[in-house]
Amino acid sequence: MALNLKQKLSNNQNIYGTCILSTSPIWSKVVKDTGLDFVFLDTEHVPLDRTELTFLCQVYSAHGMAPIVRIPSPDPYAACMAKDAGAVGVLAPYIESKSQVQQMVGATKYRPLKGDRLQKVLTGKEELLSALKSYLQNFNQDSLCFINIESSIAVKNLDELLGVPGLDGIVIGPHDLSINMGLPEQYEHPDFERTVKEIIHKARAKGLAAGIHFPAHPEYQIKYVKEGANIVLHSSDMRLFSQKLAEDMGNIKKAVGDSHHWSTGSELAI
Repeated sequence: MALNLKQKLSNNQNIYGTCILSTSPIWSKVVKDTGLDFVFLDTEHVPLDRTELTFLCQVYSAHGMAPIVRIPSPDPYAACMAKDAGAVGVLAPYIESKSQVQQMVGATKYRPLKGDRLQKVLTGKEELLSALKSYLQNFNQDSLCFINIESSIAVKNLDELLGVPGLDGIVIGPHDLSINMGLPEQYEHPDFERTVKEIIHKARAKGLAAGIHFPAHPEYQIKYVKEGANIVLHSSDMRLFSQKLAEDMGNIKKAVGDSHHWSTGSELAI
């Protein structure tokens, strides 16, 4: 799965993935040959239960694509469950405070240490003994911790969020961020573009990975990769299927003289 993802990001390489909603066992074979480094499994907006999530993590890992799982909320116990399922990376949604980032780092980089002992370590009140420190580093050696930047408060607190040791990268949620800024889905608004570029530049300057997830618009991905983004999280299987089916059916109907009004499919706000 990953010259692994962690190694690729450490080597300043781009990593490529898409959101997978289908739980069909056959679907993974279709996705296998698309050149993806990872699959994004979203349990915040997509109704995946724990068994389905584990199945998908194991299947895609077996096909060489690392699972990155977004948990429903910034809950360290949910992060641990995603790791137990086989997630390589955990993405926590709507992060706005340093303490939230610390909790996510604790769940992904210090697992299975929990409770008061972990809190003391995370806040610098306790130093781990070398044997335990080495054990935890080996236990979590390929684990990745990502956070969503989706609000103006997160942007305001960005330096503090990015400064938490153990964080590997950020993923911008353009839909929520644009709404929080009062610019709903105005992805070409100068203020929105300026904010996205600021987030990417600050993250990359600190040696962290950065990306943005658009349900469509590959030109946006290209634009922000040129700004330094190295996590390319593009669209979803549902969206791409909808687009291609609508296009093909439209062409068939047009060719045979039937009406061919169609949409490009709804955008899932993920």
